[in-house]
Amino acid sequence: MKQYNLCFLGFGKVGRALARLLAAKANELREAYGIEYRITGVASRSIGWRANLDGFEPANLASSQTLQADSSANEINQWLRETKPDVVFETTSLNPDSGQPALDYLRAVLQSGAHAITANKGVLVYGFQELSQLAVAGGRQFLFEAAVLDSAPVFSLFRETLPAVKLRGFSGIFSSTTNVIIETMEAGRTFDEGLKTAQELGVTETDPSHDIDGWDATMKVCALANVLMKVPLKPTEVARSGIRELNASQLQRARAEGKPFKLVARAGLQENGKISAAVRPEQIGQLEPLGNVRGTSLAIHFELDMMPGLTITSHRPNLQSTAYGLLADFINAVG
Repeated sequence: MKQYNLCFLGFGKVGRALARLLAAKANELREAYGIEYRITGVASRSIGWRANLDGFEPANLASSQTLQADSSANEINQWLRETKPDVVFETTSLNPDSGQPALDYLRAVLQSGAHAITANKGVLVYGFQELSQLAVAGGRQFLFEAAVLDSAPVFSLFRETLPAVKLRGFSGIFSSTTNVIIETMEAGRTFDEGLKTAQELGVTETDPSHDIDGWDATMKVCALANVLMKVPLKPTEVARSGIRELNASQLQRARAEGKPFKLVARAGLQENGKISAAVRPEQIGQLEPLGNVRGTSLAIHFELDMMPGLTITSHRPNLQSTAYGLLADFINAVG
């Protein structure tokens, strides 16, 4: 039975949820998978670079108690030398313009000889090829299941169970926040009340405008195109429109007609090998593949050469769902 050194890069809501999940699953990891672990490093903007080779207590981390260990590190490479990780979980904030600093962080992680596991779609948009090549060269894993649909299998589905299939296009509802805001306004309340509800549910990005203006969904479209369709796609190439222009009467009328508005992301492969992609509010009927997605639920519908369509829905995902995506990647990386 091997003991793995685990490190957290970013320690906000998702990181703390993962710490709780690791503590809850410790016996199962040991008995079912032969995995023991200790958390030797935790880093974030608010706490700095913390290191403890004896291991932090997971329960203390999860309950937000003060970290007792410190570090002389003030940058990623020194921190990696002090913490000696086998696996690093990266959950820093999304930067839709460049993927930084997460991209530099993960580059350093892989170069240090650790597996890199992330929930950050920005690094898939701006660094997927490079990070994948670094992982292969170092005999390590670069995994990212939680980046698009929380714990629902999207990337692993294609990697492990759909050989020799060609993805022609996809459509998806990728933002719990916009779902909640739209449904709140349909019920006669305000945009701000909807945003507050989404924030209280813990589903909103650190910067809510990333959800409201379609940036988060746009980044997910690009991540999926880059990884699954093998076609480079940047956010500036996606026709993007958020939900700010929708008004309550418009939303209520659409709901009464049985075709409510949702923020829909679409991408399709063209004959010239390029991708046409858009994120915009659309009216969706109940009989359409995405028609029954409500509340915080998310979904994606794939158009494949081997089957007319395949739809995956993540029903009411929460922080634990996202944390589980990271945990599953950890088990798969070291298994």
